[in-house]
Amino acid sequence: MKLMTMILIPTMITLISLMISLKSLKNSEKLSPFECGFDPFSLSRVPFSLKFFLIAVIFLIFDIEIVVILPFPLLSFNKNLSFLMSFTIINILISWGLIYEWNKGMMDWLK
Repeated sequence: MKLMTMILIPTMITLISLMISLKSLKNSEKLSPFECGFDPFSLSRVPFSLKFFLIAVIFLIFDIEIVVILPFPLLSFNKNLSFLMSFTIINILISWGLIYEWNKGMMDWLK
């Protein structure tokens, strides 16, 4: 019974959201830009800088690393080897990622 409920509820939520999000042919004109009855003079979408996006992703990764590092002083009193090993492995992986990004030039904003 629990398995059926666990399958049925997400399936129903997904189907309902798909039915709600379907675009209607009647509303296609509402999505077009309007400038006093004329065709738009420029593009309505401004291109997004890929460098800015990469810096934002790097910021999020290191923000998560800070969240992992902060409880370490409390865990060091516990002397549990599994906590220490997981902390060390996570920090090594993130450090390798930083070195890789630095070597690929992703950290250079003005390049």
